[in-house]
Amino acid sequence: MKHGFVKVAAVTPKIKVADPVYNAQVICEKMDEAVDKGAQILVFPELCLTGYTCNDLFLQELLLEKTREQLLVIANHTVGMDALIFVGLPLEQEHKLYNVAAVLQNGEILGFIPKTNIPNYGEFYEYRYFAPADRALTTCLFAGEEIPFGTNILFESEVVRGLTVGCEICEDVWAVDTPSTRHALAGASVMVNLSASNETIGKDSYREMLVKSTSARLMAGYIYASAGEGESTQDLVFGGHNIIAENGSVLAEAKRFQNETVYADLDIHRIIAERRRMTTFQPEAVEDYLVIPFALEEKETILDRTFGAAPFVPDSKEERERRCEEILSIQSFGLKKRYEHTGCKTAVIGISGGLDSTLALLVTVRTFDLLGLDRRNIIAVTMPCFGTTDRTYDNACMLAKTLGVTLEEVDIKEAVTLHFRDIGQDSNVRDVTYENSQARERTQVLMDIANKVGGLVIGTGDMSELALGFATYNGDHMSMYGVNAGVPKTLVRHLVQYYADTCDHGELNKVLLDVLDTPVSPELLPPAEGKIAQKTEDIVGPYELHDFFLYYMLRCGFEPSKIYRIAKQTFAGVYEDAFILKWLRTFYRRYFAQQFKRSCLPDGPKVGSVAVSPRGDLRMPSDAAVRIWMDEVDKL
Repeated sequence: MKHGFVKVAAVTPKIKVADPVYNAQVICEKMDEAVDKGAQILVFPELCLTGYTCNDLFLQELLLEKTREQLLVIANHTVGMDALIFVGLPLEQEHKLYNVAAVLQNGEILGFIPKTNIPNYGEFYEYRYFAPADRALTTCLFAGEEIPFGTNILFESEVVRGLTVGCEICEDVWAVDTPSTRHALAGASVMVNLSASNETIGKDSYREMLVKSTSARLMAGYIYASAGEGESTQDLVFGGHNIIAENGSVLAEAKRFQNETVYADLDIHRIIAERRRMTTFQPEAVEDYLVIPFALEEKETILDRTFGAAPFVPDSKEERERRCEEILSIQSFGLKKRYEHTGCKTAVIGISGGLDSTLALLVTVRTFDLLGLDRRNIIAVTMPCFGTTDRTYDNACMLAKTLGVTLEEVDIKEAVTLHFRDIGQDSNVRDVTYENSQARERTQVLMDIANKVGGLVIGTGDMSELALGFATYNGDHMSMYGVNAGVPKTLVRHLVQYYADTCDHGELNKVLLDVLDTPVSPELLPPAEGKIAQKTEDIVGPYELHDFFLYYMLRCGFEPSKIYRIAKQTFAGVYEDAFILKWLRTFYRRYFAQQFKRSCLPDGPKVGSVAVSPRGDLRMPSDAAVRIWMDEVDKL
C-alpha cells in the first residue's frame, strides 16, 4: 500500500450450478489463494454462489435459503483476512429477488449492492427473476442484522489515501447511464464489476474495449470478474474473461476458458493525480450516497507490476513505427504552418552530425516537400570548432549531400578565439565560458545567415535537454521554431532509426546509422586522439534514466521516493541503486534550477502527453524551491 499501490484480484472459481454449499467451499479456497498472494481487493463473478445459469431455480425457496446460509459461511471465513471481498448471489428483499454483490471484510457483511440494469434481450431473461435496483438506500435484515442495501454505497479505505471502491454488476457497464459514472463523481477511484458475460464471436474484444474505455473515461481502476467454467452450457458458454484496467490501460487479462485468476497492482495515487490534473473531472456532492469505511493492514505491496524502462517509447515494433510516423507528421505540419504564415522560403539549420540536428534536418526536409519548396533552400550550416571530430563533420556533410540541401561551412575557431581575447578568457581554461562561447557563436552565425537570406532558424534541442537545462542560454537554447522541443531524447533515437529504415536510400541509410552509433556530445572540448572527448551522459547522466524520471514526475506526479522505488525495480541489473539515486538527485537539482531557460522557449510543437513549454503544459515559476524534493531524495 505504500506509494498508493494496492494488489487486487479478479477470481473465477469452477462452480456447480445450483449448489451453493459446494460453491461456498471453492470460493473460500480461492479467497485463501488470492490473499496468500497479497491481494487486498477480491472480486468474484455475478451470482457465483449459485451459478448465473440457474434460471427458474432462482425462484426456489430452498436454493435461496441455502445461499443465505453459505454467504454466512463465506463471511465467517473472512475473519482475519486482510481483504475487501465482493461475492455475487441472489437475495430476497421485501418479497422481490435481487441480483446482488455482497461486500465482505473480516467476518462482516458491509453491504449489499443490487444490480441496476436488468437485461432482457437476446439470450438474457433476467427480468423473469430479478427486480432492478433503484437509487434509494435502505437496509436488509440479514442474519439478525440490518445491513445497508442499495446501489449508492461506496467503501472507503481508512489507510490508503484516495482508495474508495464502487460496485456495479455486469450489464450496468453496458448501460447508457452507468452506476460507475455516478460512483466516480461521488468519489470512487476503483470500480468492481461482478459479471456473467457469455462468449460469442468477437465479444471478448468489445468487452475489453468497454472496460478499458470506462477506466479511461472515469480515470479509475476497474476490476472485472466474469463467470467461467462450471456454468451450465445448455445454451451458453462462459469464458471467465477477467480484466483489470487502470486509466485506460489493461494491467491484467485472463486467458479465456481457463478460469484464470488475474492479479494487478492498482496505483491509487496515480489515479488521483490524473483526476487532479484533469479540470474536466468535476466531483459532485451526492447526498444520497453512503460511504462505509473499511480497514486493511498498512504494508508495502510486493509489486508484480512492471514499468517500461522507456515510458515515451512503445514496446511493440508496430506501435513504435506508427508513433514515429505520427510524431514526424506533427513536427513537419507544425513547421509547415509557420512557413505558410511567415511567407518564408528558406530554412537555416546548424548541423553537427549528432542526433538532434539530424532529426531537425529530416523534419525540415519533410516540411519543404509538403510545401513543394526546393530542398536547396534549406541551408545546412556546419560550424567546426575546437571539439569537432572528423566523424561528426563527415556525417554532417554527407547528410546534407544525400538529402539534397545546401551545405555551408563556417569555421568559428577564429571568431571564438577573438571573442576570448575581447572578454579576457584564457583559451587554455576549459570552463563553462570556453564551452558556451562556442555555442553562442554558432547561434549568432545561424541567426545572421537567416537574416541575410530571409529564412527561419530551425531549433534542434530536444525535450530532455530542456528538462535538464542542458542548453546554452541564448545559444542552442534559441531558434525561430524548435521542432524537437516536445521529443524526449530516448524517442529522438527511434525517430532517426525509423527514418533510416524507411528512407529507401542506401547512402542516407548508412549515414543515419552512423549518426545513431555516435555518442551524444556537444563537442565543445578538443577531441582525444581524434575521438569525442566530451560525452553528454557522462556529465548529466544517462538519458534513459532522466526520461524515466521526467515522465513519472511530470506526467504522473510521483514523489522522489516512489520514482526511486520503481526505477530500482525497472533498471535492476542495469544500474546499481546508488547510481540511480545519484542521477535522481541531479535530475531534481537541474530541473528546478533551469526553469528560467524553459520560461522563454521558442515556439515548437507538443507531440506527447508530456511537454515543458511555458505556453502549454508547464506553468512553473523560475525561482521555485527544490528543498522538499531534495529532502526526500536525501532520505532515500
